[in-house]
Amino acid sequence: MSAAETLAPQVDYRTEPTQYRHWKLTFNGPVATLGIDIAEDGGIRDGYKLKLNSYDLGVDIELHDALQRVRFEHPEVRTVVVTSLKDRVFCSGANIFMLGLSTHAWKVNFCKFTNETRNGFEDSSRHSGLKFIAAVNGACAGGGYELALACDEILLVDDRSSSVALPEVPLLGVLPGTGGLTRLTDKRRVRHDRADIFCTVVEGIRGERAKEWRLVDGVVKPNQFDQAVQARALELAAQSDRPADAQGIALTRIERIQHDNILGYATVDVAIDRAKRTATFTAKAPALPLPEGIDAIVAAGAAWWPLQFARELDDAILSMRTNELDIGTWIFKTSGDAKAVLAADAALLAHRGHWFVRETIGMLRRTLARIDVSSRSLFALIEPGSCFSGTFAELAFAADRTYMAALPSNEEEEPAITLSEANFGLYPMVTNQSRLARRFYEETEPLDAARSKIGQPVKPMEAERLGLVTAAPDDIDWADEIRIALEERAAMSPDALTGLEANLRFNGPETMATRIFGRLSAWQNWIFNRPNAVGEKGALKVYGKGSKAQFDTARV
Repeated sequence: MSAAETLAPQVDYRTEPTQYRHWKLTFNGPVATLGIDIAEDGGIRDGYKLKLNSYDLGVDIELHDALQRVRFEHPEVRTVVVTSLKDRVFCSGANIFMLGLSTHAWKVNFCKFTNETRNGFEDSSRHSGLKFIAAVNGACAGGGYELALACDEILLVDDRSSSVALPEVPLLGVLPGTGGLTRLTDKRRVRHDRADIFCTVVEGIRGERAKEWRLVDGVVKPNQFDQAVQARALELAAQSDRPADAQGIALTRIERIQHDNILGYATVDVAIDRAKRTATFTAKAPALPLPEGIDAIVAAGAAWWPLQFARELDDAILSMRTNELDIGTWIFKTSGDAKAVLAADAALLAHRGHWFVRETIGMLRRTLARIDVSSRSLFALIEPGSCFSGTFAELAFAADRTYMAALPSNEEEEPAITLSEANFGLYPMVTNQSRLARRFYEETEPLDAARSKIGQPVKPMEAERLGLVTAAPDDIDWADEIRIALEERAAMSPDALTGLEANLRFNGPETMATRIFGRLSAWQNWIFNRPNAVGEKGALKVYGKGSKAQFDTARV
């Protein structure tokens, strides 16, 4: 971590609409409008202005929160229109001066969160009946077009000046890294040669040509634009099953206790050991009986344990990723009554067709997916007193290694792992597989063997035989084996581990999402480090200073 980042205030991902500086969220029956109106002087850090609706991490934090408000507080909304409230500019993408000033780690973390937020659009469209329209009413470039690409449809105003563009290669010497290239090909099926032209011209493509090339879905004259957007939004809304008359769930502020080495929430704690460069996440099972029946569940609102856990774990992950760069290994533990977690799973499965439960499952799915793509070594420790059951078992299956303590001299005190139906597809990874299916390469025999144990506490030796854990050391070897494993991990190159972990975690089928994250971690990581981008005469460094970038012409 640089000296500047050490002294910089920590990033807080908690916000709410009255605190927004960059977005205006309005509602009209089944249609919500997310208006982009980025405050030039509202950067999350000093040293740059957010001109031309350009964004930084603070803008995306608000966008993420706004989506959560739509999902939970406004179930009547079926279509979200994303548009600009500024004249003649939709969004010019990530702020270039911010990128030029930022450390490599800041840039990559920013891009990862931006990726996850854009992917969240598509996740809600796929699973929750929430559709998105980008109403591009001005110049739309770089990350601004990537925001539009995340929507289900793009409508472009045909005013002879508004265009869509991905100018990162010619302007900045980097890639359209938050899904731009991938969505052009995988989602919009833009022909390869046309995509090559599009990504290498600064001015972009406008009008009917943009539609012909599949860069947008429609072009509309200015005097008809608002009506066309509204009409299409209502057409998409008519296809959704989100309820028109349901009462929303208020997302109360996430409360946490924070000290130098502690993040404490009601459902999860994080303890940091700076000397060992580890953080231990302890997920806590419900301490009180859960409400029964859908009416009682809805009445519990944001305090319903599955949603509270999802929100608090999500905040902990984001805080640790951004603010604790030197903490390279995350250790997952659990505590409490396994039956309480299984009861929560049973409620999720029984009522999964209800909009509130469906959105809660979506929040858990996206939060667990954050763990999968976090550039940290992940260990799970199943010890006496643990409750790695159902949803909590996903933490063990997400880990790079899972160790389970065997107590041959005291079998009654041995920990257990208990599976539920939730472990077999309720929370698919970005590969669209369950973590168990990923673990066993979708082979029938080990998956059937695991499924046969649903609801039964599986002790260490059997868990190791079934392949549910990495190893089950006995109580004599436990402390030394865990200590050695963690010390060995801390001695290895973090860069090499990031590459290793990312490759091993996604061994299943490729999807658009896996390609987006793969290109971010491999291509964008590498390009962002190269002198052609970030050297003293690199494109990012000289942008806006009147100098021309000087490139090393050797191909690598």
